[in-house]
Amino acid sequence: MKLVYVFDAYCGWSHGFSGTLSEVAARHPELPVEVVSGGLFTGSRRVPVRQFGYVQGANAKIAELTGAEFGAAYEQLIADGSFVMDSEAAARGVAALRQVAPDRAAELAAALQAAFYVDGRSLSEAATYRKVAEEAGLDADVVVAAFEAPDAQTAARADFRRAVQLGVTGFPTLLAVEGDSVTPLAYGQATADEVDARFAAH
Repeated sequence: MKLVYVFDAYCGWSHGFSGTLSEVAARHPELPVEVVSGGLFTGSRRVPVRQFGYVQGANAKIAELTGAEFGAAYEQLIADGSFVMDSEAAARGVAALRQVAPDRAAELAAALQAAFYVDGRSLSEAATYRKVAEEAGLDADVVVAAFEAPDAQTAARADFRRAVQLGVTGFPTLLAVEGDSVTPLAYGQATADEVDARFAAH
């Protein structure tokens, strides 16, 4: 059995779930955690953030419910409104980090979200992955090369397909997967205790 975490690095609710995921992973060291990028802002949804008028209100609610931090640099990006969230680029970055440190995928996904939501860094830029890799003690050159390699795009699209195959329609979603059996443990927002209760019932 393993945990499968389907998220999007540009999803505020996924950012809010980072603490819960970290706690659940710490409580269940015996369970590997697979991280899958969901593809929230692709195709026609790749537009300036000002077109998503609900963002600031949603972020206030996320912060209130989860204690997640939204930094000043990020708030400035939202206020400016021209930034374009590109989930395929972010998924390439997740794939690159996962390739270099597969056992730390959940931790690195959270670090990537902090790079955007706290530090206001673009997840389309190689410099962001260099910084995340350096702070995590990884070989930054290898991570950046993986992010820029054609394989990263293939991995990103494979993630989007996997999310659909798992029946995931929103982010974040945490699943317990064993063979063909898929059990939802959390959707949107949940505490580690709530996840554990569902896990125990399963």
